[in-house]
Amino acid sequence: MAPWALLSSGVLVRTGHTVLTWGITLVLFLHDTGETDPTRSWTHPIPQLRQWEEQGELLLPLTFLLLVLGSLLLYLAVSLMDPGYVNVQPQPQEDPKEEQMAMVPQAIPLRRCRYCLVLQPLRARHCRECRRCVRRYDHHCPWMENCVGERNHPFFVVYLALQLVVLLWGLYLAWSGLRFFQPWGLWLRSSGLLFITFLLLSFFALIAGLLLASHLYLVASNTTTWEFISSHRIAYLRQRSSNPFDRGLIRNLARFFCGWPSGSWETLWAEDEEESSSQVV
Repeated sequence: MAPWALLSSGVLVRTGHTVLTWGITLVLFLHDTGETDPTRSWTHPIPQLRQWEEQGELLLPLTFLLLVLGSLLLYLAVSLMDPGYVNVQPQPQEDPKEEQMAMVPQAIPLRRCRYCLVLQPLRARHCRECRRCVRRYDHHCPWMENCVGERNHPFFVVYLALQLVVLLWGLYLAWSGLRFFQPWGLWLRSSGLLFITFLLLSFFALIAGLLLASHLYLVASNTTTWEFISSHRIAYLRQRSSNPFDRGLIRNLARFFCGWPSGSWETLWAEDEEESSSQVV
């Protein structure tokens, strides 16, 4: 195998994320702007992390470092874990089993994927990037280079929350070392790198905040990004006026994060169908 064949897009993306994370962290820890100009009445500010280090207060810097490490490990876990792939073992071209069809009304039969040739459970979708069908498919995340699905979606939301905390703390730390009442050339030499770091942190914090807010909304209503965007194209949602999987905020959160109450999506869909039919009657 050629050496460059090992450099898949996933390896490059994960390596880039790791290098960027530790690069920004090192700037926040090591950036020193504490020199004084004896001909001026001002001094360069010292970033907060640097002040803590010089004062021997190591608890907060250590906590920040552990949060960065935790977010990076969580990122790698979500990126590398199985998102909930449907079994790809060859299946004979036969009709679904009776017990499967009993859970789902005849109006919404289970589909066979035209790419994998597997019988797709309800809420599953084929990902062309991963070339696999994923249970409770949410989306394919290019920054993770992995799908977000039934197994790793809870970890993805926790990662977003932890990452947002780290980014906001990093923003505060970077801002604590920036002052703009200095000659432009001197300020650019002393604080240019820290200012670029601040801009990067601002951008990433905005993205992480928007993603976290949107996913918390989806989790609270027990829907997915794919279902929210393309409900008009999905057979089991096209004719519905409401989400058949929504069981209220508390139960939705309990099922998403804790797996309770357990049960198949087909059963929930069928129960909602029966409730809708009884209301019409």
